[in-house]
Amino acid sequence: MSSMADQQRIHPVLDVEAPPQTSPTVPLVPQGTSKSDDQSYPPFHRTYPPMNSKPPKKRSRCCKCLCWTLSLLLLLILILGITVGILFLVFRPKLPKYSIDRLQISQFDLNSMDSTLSATFNVTITARNPNERIGIYYEGGSHLSAWYTETKLCQGSMPKFYQGHRNTTVLVLPLSGQIQNGTGLIMAVQEQQQRTGNIPLRLRVSQPVRVKLGKLKLMKVKFSVRCGLVVDALSANNAITIQSSSCKFRLRL
Repeated sequence: MSSMADQQRIHPVLDVEAPPQTSPTVPLVPQGTSKSDDQSYPPFHRTYPPMNSKPPKKRSRCCKCLCWTLSLLLLLILILGITVGILFLVFRPKLPKYSIDRLQISQFDLNSMDSTLSATFNVTITARNPNERIGIYYEGGSHLSAWYTETKLCQGSMPKFYQGHRNTTVLVLPLSGQIQNGTGLIMAVQEQQQRTGNIPLRLRVSQPVRVKLGKLKLMKVKFSVRCGLVVDALSANNAITIQSSSCKFRLRL
């Protein structure tokens, strides 16, 4: 019986034509984690820089040119400031001083025919240069004028001369002029004198000069002097008393 049972057993037969079995696929989920722990991640995208990211060459050249210009300008300003500072420490410049010491009126007459007022003044001005190492060249082209309120009475000019170190120069300057329709001016001057006992005048000076620092002669500049004075009268051939006088100096490059 046993021999018959052994004969009736079915034994598996290998199929040579069947494809070979492969090992089971390894799961993508690591061990110890469940599928519920699996998280979805966004796909990775690599970014590349644009190919044409450089600025145009023309713009770069303009920026370089502007930077060089500004740097050069700042350098020149710095050099100029250092030079001016050194000159100031070496020469210690001081402003010149001016005063009006005397006023003479040789003519202040009204022509009855055409009401023209003729005025001729002689003004004595004292110019002082207090600098020890700076000289002043007074150049041609100066202008000097005398005014009553807003009316110019007469005008003249200063001579050309050189004023050395710590020098005081006294100048007697003639001024002359004519005023049309001078009747109203004469009446205003007389009324001013009777009311206040004095007459205010103004003297304006515009003078081109060259400053000499040691042996160096600088470029020509202009300065202006504004003087205010009060006199007791405006009449010809009479002694004129200056009651007060003050002058202000101003330099114009």
